[in-house]
Amino acid sequence: MKNKQLNINTITSILFPRLEDVVFISIFMGVVVMGPRLFNVDGDLGRHLTVGQYILQNLRIPTHDIFSHTMFGLQFTPHEWIAEILFAASNMMLGLNGVVVLSALVIATTFMLVYRDTLRRCSMLIVSMGLTFLAAITSNLHWLARPHLFTFLFIALWTERMERVSRGDHKLLWQFPLIMLLWVNIHGAFIAGFVIWGAYLVGWLWDHRLKTSETNSIKWNLLLAGGLSFLTTFLNPSGWRLWSTSLGYIQNRYLTSHTVEYQPPDFQQIGTWPFLVLLALTIFILSRSQRRLATQHTLLLSGWVVMSLYSARNIPLYAIVAAPILAEVISIDLSNKYWQRIENNVREIDKMLRGHIWLVATVILIPCILMSGIPLDNQRRGNQFDPVVFPIQAVDWLESHPQEGNMFNYFIWGGYLLYREWPEMHVFIDGQTDFYGEALTRQYKEVINLGEGWENILNTYQVEWIIIPTKSALSKVLIKDLQLPVLYSDETTIIVRWKTTQ
Repeated sequence: MKNKQLNINTITSILFPRLEDVVFISIFMGVVVMGPRLFNVDGDLGRHLTVGQYILQNLRIPTHDIFSHTMFGLQFTPHEWIAEILFAASNMMLGLNGVVVLSALVIATTFMLVYRDTLRRCSMLIVSMGLTFLAAITSNLHWLARPHLFTFLFIALWTERMERVSRGDHKLLWQFPLIMLLWVNIHGAFIAGFVIWGAYLVGWLWDHRLKTSETNSIKWNLLLAGGLSFLTTFLNPSGWRLWSTSLGYIQNRYLTSHTVEYQPPDFQQIGTWPFLVLLALTIFILSRSQRRLATQHTLLLSGWVVMSLYSARNIPLYAIVAAPILAEVISIDLSNKYWQRIENNVREIDKMLRGHIWLVATVILIPCILMSGIPLDNQRRGNQFDPVVFPIQAVDWLESHPQEGNMFNYFIWGGYLLYREWPEMHVFIDGQTDFYGEALTRQYKEVINLGEGWENILNTYQVEWIIIPTKSALSKVLIKDLQLPVLYSDETTIIVRWKTTQ
């Protein structure tokens, strides 16, 4: 009888996943279900795929522009080249299904790490799971197939290790420069790592003003982690120019004010409501807690709240940083016998489970299902670019009716046009505004908004044809007022021949 019971328990432990696996699988499937939204909300993916494919095919990282006719040959900073390789490789293997699977892997891994960190700090499974899911839902508004997803992952890795170093764990120091080496070559938001490091250093120094041998060693460990990581940032294709590009873009008020994700959150939009919930929960937990929060945690929470209210793109980073801190505060306030009894029962069950097979099966089976042609997105349309958002039919026409000369294109379509038609076609502008800069972005705005001198701008760049949305103000002027020849037109796109005046 005992052997039979033992066999049943063994089978049960294998068949049922642990809560950690549930977190990963749930979020992974949530991203897969979103599918097309990952690349139809903005137009950046196309450029990343094009750059990544170029690197894979030529085994060379481009440091000068080869994608536009307006900035051709000028030097630019390839600060996302590893992420672009990963996206391009996934696309080459599985098409856009591969892009979705890669995005799902990165996001699900990020929040599995957040779950582990919250659990390590509070040892309460239910609390850790609830805060992790809230953090994931909060970050959902910026789940897009772009290199910034890797910053989510690095923030989770970096913060957890910084916390452990601040508590005296010196064995992790070698990991910081390694993480930073990858980060600086994957996404320009590596600067967020130094913001977090600064909060830990300043907060820890404030809380340990009375020096002891132990606290002094922690101080030097924090300084060493930051110093080695800073030196590592120069190991990239552009060297010191990486800092100049990243900081220069953030400081340019015109460019950031004309980039949607840099705007403050619009709380009338339902996508920002989880952030409000998390923010309200933060205030409630801290106001009710009898435990004094460590200064570094206060700096992290208050700092990321301010940055999130200033720019919506920081909301996911706040959620990732806040969840473990809040979990630690809650664990003390819920240390009563009734709650502990519930947690102990859940923990005992979770310890018995070894169903990691579900995690592995999910990662293997989902790509196979997608490649078999079965759509898994919520609209059952499959992972493809939306013809309402992008000029898909127009580019199909261009492939059989190629146009000579320089083009002027709608900004959001720049990446898609590169994805479909480069190197035969070079764009006027695309989503990499940190490279194109304020001057060209202003000129683009003048043209698309029919500002003063817009015709001269087109002539200056020797534009010969224009591809823009059919319902735009510019298209109406080109057709009705200037009566220019229409080469192609559908409900989304119009292509017009522009005669350059000398």
